[in-house]
Amino acid sequence: MPGPDEPTVIVGIGEFYAGRNPMSSIGLGSCIGLVIYDKDKPLGALAHIMLPDSQGRSERPAKYADTAVKFLVKELNMLGCRSSSLAAKICGGASMFQAFSGNLNIGERNVEAIRFHLKELNIPIIAEDVGGIVGRTIVYNPAENGKVSIKTADGTKKII
Repeated sequence: MPGPDEPTVIVGIGEFYAGRNPMSSIGLGSCIGLVIYDKDKPLGALAHIMLPDSQGRSERPAKYADTAVKFLVKELNMLGCRSSSLAAKICGGASMFQAFSGNLNIGERNVEAIRFHLKELNIPIIAEDVGGIVGRTIVYNPAENGKVSIKTADGTKKII
């Protein structure tokens, strides 16, 4: 079990981390910070997802919504988590470029894709902080039962 001195793992765009250490994604705009965690164990994973669809690409599975969800579940299963104990929280998906609406709203498309793929695997979304027009930085610590701290670019702080 990580103590208060465990280093926080910074998860960059298209990256992931699965384990016990605290983890953070900085500056989520239209990207999604997907946290999947075990409700029964202090284990979880974070992916910084950039795009909704991999279009068949297999490199960097955490970069795309369609591959990231399955990939994180597989990583958590390898750490000893049961799929039936998993739950998710999603953050991000902001509309960073309001002048470009419609199909270019990557944030909205990312959120929809994540919801679809989580539902496909029967993983409930326990909480979310998505949309809007400001970026977010999130911190998730598996030792804190799925709690995700969010700080928005305008200085607002909240916990989901």
